[in-house]
Amino acid sequence: MLDSATDLSLAAGEETVADWLARAAPELGYGFDPLLYPLYHLHADALAHWRVLARGASSLLRPFAGAWPASLPLGFLAGAFDLLGHTETTHARPHFGIKTTRLAGESVAIIEEEIRRTPFGVLLHFRKEIPAPQPRVLIIAPMSGHFATLLRNTVEALLPEHDVYITDWVNARDVPLAAGSFGFSSFIDHVIDFITAIGPGAHVIAVCQPAVPAFAAVAAMAEDAHIALPRSLTLMAGPIDTRVNPTRVNDLARSRPLEWFEKNVIARVPWRHRGAGRRVYPGFMQLAAFVSMNLERHVTAHWRQWRNVALGELGKAEAHRKFYGEYLAVMDLPAEFYLETVHHVFQQHLLPQGRLTWHGRPIRPHAIRTTALLAVEAERDDVCGIGQTRAALDLCTNLPRERKKYHLQSGIGHYGVFSGRRWSSEIYPEIRAMIAATDR
Repeated sequence: MLDSATDLSLAAGEETVADWLARAAPELGYGFDPLLYPLYHLHADALAHWRVLARGASSLLRPFAGAWPASLPLGFLAGAFDLLGHTETTHARPHFGIKTTRLAGESVAIIEEEIRRTPFGVLLHFRKEIPAPQPRVLIIAPMSGHFATLLRNTVEALLPEHDVYITDWVNARDVPLAAGSFGFSSFIDHVIDFITAIGPGAHVIAVCQPAVPAFAAVAAMAEDAHIALPRSLTLMAGPIDTRVNPTRVNDLARSRPLEWFEKNVIARVPWRHRGAGRRVYPGFMQLAAFVSMNLERHVTAHWRQWRNVALGELGKAEAHRKFYGEYLAVMDLPAEFYLETVHHVFQQHLLPQGRLTWHGRPIRPHAIRTTALLAVEAERDDVCGIGQTRAALDLCTNLPRERKKYHLQSGIGHYGVFSGRRWSSEIYPEIRAMIAATDR
């Protein structure tokens, strides 16, 4: 499993996919907006039938795998077909698939229920039928190319001791134009609305990209003395101030003017989808950026998968398919939200400079006086540099020092902040302690 993933990575290498396509037809006088989705569909449609055949061929050959040495060629052929058949970008939201959790040594059923729905997002509750109330926790999932189900491990760790909710964002290409736009302020609107729906005394955890809008939402609620002001806010590897220890991702975001991004990475959803005509930053473009950031690691993982299938190591092969089935499920972002995020967070640094606004109203972090704040960072994070999330603590000038906490996790990259062994055994206990200390 990978230990690093990207949130708002924009490209990698000397030349991006966008650069290549832009060069392909410069005489058109515009970016590749009219070509991007049709080219993608042409490629996907051309391979669709071949993938079905490849999966069938792999299934037929798989029984011969692992029979050393006579059937090894058939095993490697099965592995090749397996890779072709399963390495496929999809756009359907995977299921969380969390049916139970353990509570006091007993198995407790989990029921997923919608608490609030808008065209762009759902407030999802993992309800447990238990007599004693638990601290209510809202996980703010990233709107950055993957579905909220990428945080399955985050949810699973929290469930035994907390009443867990999560923001389940909708794929923008499935949102009709009639639903209107969704910008940076709309994200803050949703955070405040969802916190209000949960009620007073909740705790909020923002994972990666939504750290800035979640922090802004809590600041606005604090200034308004909002009845549902959270008791604690945990920011995990989020880009509060990308001027601190800038990463390659940050450098790429600043390397071109905003107009370049609008011209070269924004597309219109084609007619075959419910959001036809909506301008989006396509999930498959973001996925290309994700993969290219760690290309060698992905190539190695797929080579190992080929070997796993060839040698009949079915458990390892299934684990690979499960991970990449999730990783290759992508969602489009509303263009206005993506562009405003690039501008506000990565290019102009509006929040740390005191210039961020919400519907024209200034965001004032110093208004936070009671909500406890925990900043979590990763030692080997190649997306969010050390100190970028911790900057939130310095912005809360009126928050008592004893209500500010910081945790730097050694030995992990970006993905490990919210998933994997170190998350469960070392980071989660810090969050649990923060919630326990403030849930009164």
